Amino acid sequence: MHLVLSLPEAEASPWMELFAQALPEATLARHEPGETRNGAPRADYVIAAYPSKTLFVEQPDPKAVFTVSAGVGHVLRDMPRHLTLIRVEDAGMAPQMVRYAVTAAMCFTQRLDVYRAQQHARQWEQHPARGPAQITVGVMGLGVIGGAIARALAAQGFAVRGYSSSTKAIPGVTCFAQRGNFTQFLDGLDLVVNVLPATADTKGLLDRDAMLHLRDGAHVVNIGRGSALVEADLLALLDSGKLSGATLDVFSAEPLPPEHAFWSRPQITLTPHVAGLTMPEETVAQIAAKIRALDRGEAVSGAVDVARGY
Repeated sequence: MHLVLSLPEAEASPWMELFAQALPEATLARHEPGETRNGAPRADYVIAAYPSKTLFVEQPDPKAVFTVSAGVGHVLRDMPRHLTLIRVEDAGMAPQMVRYAVTAAMCFTQRLDVYRAQQHARQWEQHPARGPAQITVGVMGLGVIGGAIARALAAQGFAVRGYSSSTKAIPGVTCFAQRGNFTQFLDGLDLVVNVLPATADTKGLLDRDAMLHLRDGAHVVNIGRGSALVEADLLALLDSGKLSGATLDVFSAEPLPPEHAFWSRPQITLTPHVAGLTMPEETVAQIAAKIRALDRGEAVSGAVDVARGY
């Protein structure tokens, strides 16, 4: 069995070492993104840990392509559509993203964003107490991670709604499916958490029209993909007072440019795409198990519908 990992030399450790330990029967090679090796041995499996326009020139027909993340956009841009693409399912990301979403919801509930603004203004003003039961939270995306977030918020006492492309049933969560029910899902939400992947269907989904359905003073949390949120519309609704704030971990351009307006907005809490970091040990163990299953002729979970993008 021959494996090729696409990642730059500076990031090769610990990935190469972990794959060598997990699959000692395999030979491993590293593809340097942007470069093509003439006569490179053909890989049985490719691990696309880093985007590369030359990877599939060098490796045009592996049995399967794996990502080391839940996101697959960096691979789909250049991958031939006949190949099988398999994404990572959780592998340690879900607990991180649950903590991030619950923390953002609790900060909103306790009005910590309001008190932070008052601190900068040297303003002493108390606001009425409120609890999670008074807050309606909507989770966009009810896959492995989004479902875990919705359940965690419900367990904390929030009134929780969920939105997904297909019908889901989660105890304690009012679920909505398909675009025809999207505005009903949004109507009156105090806080919305986006966990959706980047696809043609989700691009610009959170635009001005959508966010106007939220309750006045609502808060937007984006830990899915930056393409889902229309950033100019968010800024305009913050300026108008329709929205009270936002917690953002993903952006349309990353790294976020120094001149971007988000940096200077006190209503926005931003983090550098860290809500769900890849855990190398768990990720390699998952990929190795799936490679062995495929070699035995077995089906595996996590296969991406290339036409839909997730």
